[in-house]
Amino acid sequence: MRLVFLGTGTSYGVPQIGCGCRTCTSSDPRDRRTRSAVLIESGGRRLLIDTPPELRLQLVAAGVAALDAVLFTHAHADHVHGIDDLRAISMRQRAPLDVYGAPGTLAELQRRFGYIFDGTPPQPGTNKPELATHALEPDRETQIAGMPVMAIPCPTDEIRCWGFVSARWPM
Repeated sequence: MRLVFLGTGTSYGVPQIGCGCRTCTSSDPRDRRTRSAVLIESGGRRLLIDTPPELRLQLVAAGVAALDAVLFTHAHADHVHGIDDLRAISMRQRAPLDVYGAPGTLAELQRRFGYIFDGTPPQPGTNKPELATHALEPDRETQIAGMPVMAIPCPTDEIRCWGFVSARWPM
């Protein structure tokens, strides 16, 4: 099993626009961090967690051309606004890409990105991601890209965010 941190920055990214702090003005490449995303590789399969706005850049930098599934933790912009970049993946595999998340997260994605989920073909000369949604149930193990995953609701004040664990993931 291999865990690849594609992005580890804050919701603003690092450096932050207009910030003059020591980290944001640093020339150290470790202080250049895109928003959060993780890739889990196991048994030749790839599971992506979240699709931040920099997803295309992250996947290109990591040499990732294919995915088996995507898992969404929640629907904040810094975790989902790279969803359109999944069209390169679904087009290349010529089949819908499986995406998973809490029912509320998937409903928000369908509301916010209606053009992806409305069931209509793309306009001539264009394309859009082909995604197959799968709602997860809390505290129940599900196989995702050949990996057992259990959804754990995390308490927050504002949103419903889920964490994910597996007995096979490194702890």
